[in-house]
Amino acid sequence: MTDTTGQRIVTLEIGGERRSFDIDDPHLPDWISDRALSSDGYPYDRKLDNDRYETELRQLQIELVKVQSWMQKSGERVIALFEGRDAAGKGGSIFAVRAYLNPRSARVVALPKPTETEAGQWYFQRYVQHFPTRGEIVLFDRSWYNRAVVEPVMGFCTPKQHRHFLNAAPVFEKLIVEDGIHFFKFWLNIGREMQLKRFHDRRHDPLKIWKLSPMDIASLDRWEDYGEKRDLMLKETHTPHAPWTVVRANDKRRARLNIIRHLLQSLDYEGKDAASIGEIDRRILDFGPKAFR
Repeated sequence: MTDTTGQRIVTLEIGGERRSFDIDDPHLPDWISDRALSSDGYPYDRKLDNDRYETELRQLQIELVKVQSWMQKSGERVIALFEGRDAAGKGGSIFAVRAYLNPRSARVVALPKPTETEAGQWYFQRYVQHFPTRGEIVLFDRSWYNRAVVEPVMGFCTPKQHRHFLNAAPVFEKLIVEDGIHFFKFWLNIGREMQLKRFHDRRHDPLKIWKLSPMDIASLDRWEDYGEKRDLMLKETHTPHAPWTVVRANDKRRARLNIIRHLLQSLDYEGKDAASIGEIDRRILDFGPKAFR
């Protein structure tokens, strides 16, 4: 909400206490900074050491280069979509996956608001035209799952459209998998205080302020509604052929490493080095609705 002075202030209930958060105040309140990493029951009390992160990330990115070479030879296709609340780390995770891949066959798709023409089409139509051809990997920075969470929360679709989507998505995705595409769905999950911290960081960093949209501000007091729609989405669209991979993303470093490990472990490519891939941290990465129990 916006107060009479024009400052963007929201009153939140955190841990049974009512708190006021002014995103325009350059000082981040202690109640946010102290709780950000541990929010939503995050299992670690500190971020992964950066030197360790960089070492492990390089090994995994070498494996990703092998994957791309294998795809070019075999014609295999990959779709990976990244979903999550605003500031969950979708873009950074995609960047870590794609950093050393040939951009000619590793594409990122981040679609804007639908045009009037697109709004009148079959809902999935504008996404299908971006699907991979032989040897391509396509990474969706948000996807058709806008209709599962963002659109119903913000009033951009009707309840009937929302329900129709939840029924149709598993059928649509079965067609994707049956056509031989390797298909991944990642939900990046963050706690409320971590989201507030990241919003605040964006607001006060001149290099990142473009990432903070009016939609982000409008979502501040809709946390519970987002959570309810997320839970319903996971319940209705987590299927054996297209499972949801849920990643605890309060620490971006751990999230990125485990996302890449899951991708690599799921693909049977030439020259696969299991030792370089390592083991997935099951405290960070889980599957489907049970991840929130």
